[in-house]
Amino acid sequence: MDMINVGRALISVADKRGVGKFAGQLAGLGIEILSTGGTADELRSAGVPVQDVAERTGFGAAFSGRVKTLHPAIMGAILADRSNPDHAADAEQFNAEPIDLVVVNFYRFADALASGASATDLVEKIDIGGPTMVRAAAKNHAHVLVVVNPHDYRSVVEELARNDGKIERKFAARLAAKAFAHTAEYDRMIGAALAGAGKEEKFPPPEMDVALRRVSRLRYGENPHQAAALYAMAGNEFKLLAGSEVSYNNVQDAIAAWRSVREFDETACSIVKHANPCGIAGAERAADAFAGAFAANPESAFGGVVAINRQLDAATATAIADHFIEVLIVPGATPEALEALAGRRRLRIIEAPLAQSADFDVRVYGGLGLVQERDRKVIDSAQLRELAGSAIDDQQLAQLLFAWRACKHAKSNAIVLVRQAATIGIGAGQTSRVEAARQAIEQARRHGDGAGGAVAASDGFLPFPDTVEILAKAGVKALVQPGGSKRDDQVVAAAKAAGIAMVMTGVRHFIH
Repeated sequence: MDMINVGRALISVADKRGVGKFAGQLAGLGIEILSTGGTADELRSAGVPVQDVAERTGFGAAFSGRVKTLHPAIMGAILADRSNPDHAADAEQFNAEPIDLVVVNFYRFADALASGASATDLVEKIDIGGPTMVRAAAKNHAHVLVVVNPHDYRSVVEELARNDGKIERKFAARLAAKAFAHTAEYDRMIGAALAGAGKEEKFPPPEMDVALRRVSRLRYGENPHQAAALYAMAGNEFKLLAGSEVSYNNVQDAIAAWRSVREFDETACSIVKHANPCGIAGAERAADAFAGAFAANPESAFGGVVAINRQLDAATATAIADHFIEVLIVPGATPEALEALAGRRRLRIIEAPLAQSADFDVRVYGGLGLVQERDRKVIDSAQLRELAGSAIDDQQLAQLLFAWRACKHAKSNAIVLVRQAATIGIGAGQTSRVEAARQAIEQARRHGDGAGGAVAASDGFLPFPDTVEILAKAGVKALVQPGGSKRDDQVVAAAKAAGIAMVMTGVRHFIH
């Protein structure tokens, strides 16, 4: 009673990875195979004996292929309760010989959506028969095993081989749960696409379903007593190139580092610890960018997360190998670079896409969710208002814009000091902007030769002149800030009196 005898399988998949080998293994265990269309052709080319579903049902595809498997001989064969005599009688009447294993996944709606397909083409990519068979098999998991993910093929074959062609019902129940999650994700994706069709205003929607797929279990959460896992939306999966699995805190820092380094068009490196940048630097060579970011705060960079927005080369890898880094995240790596870091077993190397597929951020706290558009606001020189000090030259302007982009990724309240396209001091996550300024100045003094000649950025407006006065006393020569305080005139006057050039962006960049 606790086992399912598998004698017949129906296989119809859009994702054909490994399906030929899997079907061959099933056939080798004496399991009869039914299939449809392209999947049947794939299996025959792999040498697997297959019976077409059309042969079983007695008619071919109808309605331009929209109806193939929706037939009592198929659906009854999947849904029939084998312990119910009435179901057995119906199965005999409709020639619904039992189907014990359903291997199905769906038309690639996501690929069609990403390609910009027309509304008509998108509709044709909405699978009907596939989800129906999957839901039927998942519902009847006491008698039928359902498989929607090629990653489960191996475990299914191992179970069948170990149990003489049978499957434990508790194993079937686990795969049924995966199947319902698969259909739910598919329907959410289609629903979101149709909800946005023809609408100019897509955000924020009145309701939001966010489909996340578990990528991996994590050893624990922020603390060892908390269970945790990593989930991803479609198209956002990171690839582990080397090293052991990342931790919950590693992932948080990796996200923060990756976001900050993608802010820059030029070659750049960001080093993050506890979700705050320790140092950010730009350079022509990635190795020099890493050196600049590390020099900003070597003390905090120890055991940090490094992100570089260029393919990892051997020279950069060699430079990184001299330091203890927990995670390195890059858009790719050369074989020579990986070889240079092969001895660093505690280092995790992650490959991540530079493109962003999601336009929003989601945070869930218990039963409440916060959703916002991603902060993609870019400020260029044409949008800056010069309000104090002497005219800013091109070199100083470039440094101010670099500081502004770096400051965007430091926790509020934040002050960032920059010299020669590298941060030299970062005051972040302070409850007072004055304290943030003092923290940044102290870092610049402790890890270099102070703030003399540097430029500064503030993520929010300055409510009083005191921050300007503190920065001026430390030797800062120019400052970029949003403006918008009711005391802006006092702040501008303080900058003029101190000889600091000051520009305003009209945009703030808080991050909590």
